Amino acid sequence: MKVLILAGGLGTRLGEETGVRPKPMVGIGGKPILWHIMKIYSHYGFNEFVILCGYKSEVIKEYFVNYYMNNSDVTVDLSTNSVEVHKNSCEPWKVTMFYTGRNTLTGGRIKKVKDFIGNEPFMLTYGDGVGDVDIKTLLENHKKSGKLCTLTAYQPEGRFGALAIDENGAINKFQEKPKEGGAWINAGFFVCEPEVFNYIPDGDDVIWEQEPLKSLARDGKLNAYKHTGFWHPMDMLKDKEDLNKMWAENRAPWKVWEK
Repeated sequence: MKVLILAGGLGTRLGEETGVRPKPMVGIGGKPILWHIMKIYSHYGFNEFVILCGYKSEVIKEYFVNYYMNNSDVTVDLSTNSVEVHKNSCEPWKVTMFYTGRNTLTGGRIKKVKDFIGNEPFMLTYGDGVGDVDIKTLLENHKKSGKLCTLTAYQPEGRFGALAIDENGAINKFQEKPKEGGAWINAGFFVCEPEVFNYIPDGDDVIWEQEPLKSLARDGKLNAYKHTGFWHPMDMLKDKEDLNKMWAENRAPWKVWEK
């Protein structure tokens, strides 16, 4: 099953980080967050990726074109212009990169690879969020649901502590950063049947999270897989700092490939 990764956004809230690279190429522990996402899927046996590129797509293409050589021990014979590879530590990935337009929105990017995906189920996620999502359990949940699309739902923590105050002003309970209002949000990590493409209108201005998902929900074709573990997007510089700190301190929950 192919894994589509949305990797074309500008990432303006990351400031100068995305001035020279697309958001999915911003690093965690010396590797792009895109690499971390792919490692999660690869751990569960999914190694065929379709990267939906846009802004600064050449950075992503150059990274993977040179990936094999950059992860190998080599001898270069300049007299014969030959290269001998001694040892290689690459993952068994097959990576297809599509340029889907600089300003194309999420739905438009997905629709552009309809012919390449064909009549097969596929996975889909955002190129800026990591989590310890059990991909095999997610897939099983999707199959049991009988729906056309399953999204991973997550309850984020609130930004502030919550107080339970009685009518006399006494605080009866203090809860540090409770789950935010009980609301579940879209955390990506989708599983889709090919019929999902029928819900995405043609055009670059189609937002996947708007009419396509709303229509699927309205038709009773959208399923939620509730993830209660770790999930964290990289939306702002603080997110980048937090994720790098977790990695440096060897407490990155999304590093499922070494558990």
